[in-house]
Amino acid sequence: MNIGDAARESGVTAKMIRYYESVGLLAPKGRTESGYRIYGMEEVHALRFIRQARRLGFLVDDIRRLLALWHDRSRASAEVKAIALEHVAELDQRIAELTQMRDTLGHLAAHCHGDERPDCPIIERLADPQPLAHDAQA
Repeated sequence: MNIGDAARESGVTAKMIRYYESVGLLAPKGRTESGYRIYGMEEVHALRFIRQARRLGFLVDDIRRLLALWHDRSRASAEVKAIALEHVAELDQRIAELTQMRDTLGHLAAHCHGDERPDCPIIERLADPQPLAHDAQA
């Protein structure tokens, strides 16, 4: 099948398929005499795997490791679990940072009059070079 067919079958855009090839998540494919890439069901399954991993927020390097483990039938599930738990810890950190950002912005918005006056704590805070004590790391 061509790249458009592989995109439809996998749910991954042709642009992303080319990107995944460029970063080594998907092996470069053979081409027809006219230069079109040729894909099979093995590549479609790999693209679906990549799509699912991306939906869970895994980064390219982690997806590369997971793909290698997926293809290695002698893998230890402990390796897969370790990658997943590492990602969970990263997600927890991001959630904490986002929560702090939301709280800071909510505090500033609550103290903004939102009227015709020009003074606004949101703008003032953005212009202030000193971070607030409860600011998330920028």
